[in-house]
Amino acid sequence: MRISIKIKFSIFLAVLLILVVIILSLLVLEGIKKDQRVQYEQYLAQQAQIANLYFIQTILSESNKEPQDFLTSKGIEFSEQLELISGQLVVLYDRNGEIVSEKIPDSKSNDLKKVLEFALNGKTAYQVEKDSLYYLAPLRVGRDQVGVVQFYYSLSKNLEFYNYMKLLFIYIGAGVFFLSFILAYFYFNSFANAIIRLEQIVDRIRKGDYEAKIFTRKDEIGKLSEGIHEMSHQIRKTIQDMEEEQRKLTLAVNKLSELEKQQKQFIGNVTHEFKTPLTSIKAYIDLLEMYPDDQNLLETAKVNMKNETQRLYEMVDKVLQLSVLEKYDFEFHREKVDIQQEILLVLNSLKGKIDKFGIKIETDLTEAYVEADKDSMAIVLVNIMDNAIKYNRTKGNIFVKNYLKDNQVVIEISDTGIGIPEEVVEKIFEPFYTVDKNRSRQSGGAGLGLAIVKKHVETQGGSLSLVKTSLEGSLFRISFPAYRS
Repeated sequence: MRISIKIKFSIFLAVLLILVVIILSLLVLEGIKKDQRVQYEQYLAQQAQIANLYFIQTILSESNKEPQDFLTSKGIEFSEQLELISGQLVVLYDRNGEIVSEKIPDSKSNDLKKVLEFALNGKTAYQVEKDSLYYLAPLRVGRDQVGVVQFYYSLSKNLEFYNYMKLLFIYIGAGVFFLSFILAYFYFNSFANAIIRLEQIVDRIRKGDYEAKIFTRKDEIGKLSEGIHEMSHQIRKTIQDMEEEQRKLTLAVNKLSELEKQQKQFIGNVTHEFKTPLTSIKAYIDLLEMYPDDQNLLETAKVNMKNETQRLYEMVDKVLQLSVLEKYDFEFHREKVDIQQEILLVLNSLKGKIDKFGIKIETDLTEAYVEADKDSMAIVLVNIMDNAIKYNRTKGNIFVKNYLKDNQVVIEISDTGIGIPEEVVEKIFEPFYTVDKNRSRQSGGAGLGLAIVKKHVETQGGSLSLVKTSLEGSLFRISFPAYRS
């Protein structure tokens, strides 16, 4: 059976307060009793000293200076004088312990007889019986003890005061106990409530509710609540991370499945694309075997076989490039590249092809720098420019410009070509995808250029996108992070 911390606090607090009140009361009452004892001991000792002085003075004033004779003849008179001086009842004893005065306040008990024996041996002693105190002191003349003087002291006032203080302490102690208990209960109750709330928060965390509030306390409980809040936050974050990892794992599995499909499709496309030029070459070889003396066929076969062989070589080279980029973290030699200069170099290298188709080039170039691999940058620009030439109209236009925007160097290449249908825009960056198969074969394309370009751009932290396309042409945009010295 579990006992609530509130009950434990209450029981502990009640026991503690009772012990404190009792101990303090006992200590104070004991102090009062001790103080009373010291007071009446000092008072009676003083009275005994006065009695001795008065006895000596009285003996000296008598003609018969024998102490024993004086006690025998005038003991009652002397005791009456002492009673007047001290205000206490007095009994005189001679050296043999016999009473020499007639006033005896009480019959002598056995305990009082023992005290008298101490007094007859020169020692001061007293006996307390109920509310009475019998104080016995030696009566001396010089160094000789001649008797014993006994004072009767009433303790009724002392006992009355002591009992009054005891009763007062009971009332005050009870009041202090209840008042302190109530105040302390509410004070400690705040701690108990805070601990119970912390327990409830921990229980909710155990059930999956990780919303833990922070207590506005400047003590250890407040610090503990902050710790629980931080712990719940970390648990929730860990669970979210695990869920995110699970989601990523699921995506990775799906992506692997998709990649497997793409791989099969890739192999199919490669086989198909390689088969086309090989079929053409084989057909011409078969014709040459059939008509070895046909000079026109020989010339035509040489030209076409050369073109198909070149096309096959370029396809193999691009497939190898794409395979390397897909499979490995390709090593790039990053350096500061002048984009304006690179664009001009590429345009100059393609000048023969541009002139062949009567293409007009317009540029709007500004000085800008990126940190990239120079050879990869050349591959990107050559492929995009080459596509703009191949799929352009005869005597068409190509417009090239670059500019800086939001710490990015942006390159835009637009043409006046045949455009790309909207429904296949998302597929143009896939390997071996071509919009017009016949046009691609005529121009030597195998649908690998844009896939290679996109991989080169993204590997260097850039992006490639088709901004717009229509029957009047297309606009491609390439962006790279600007160079920072």
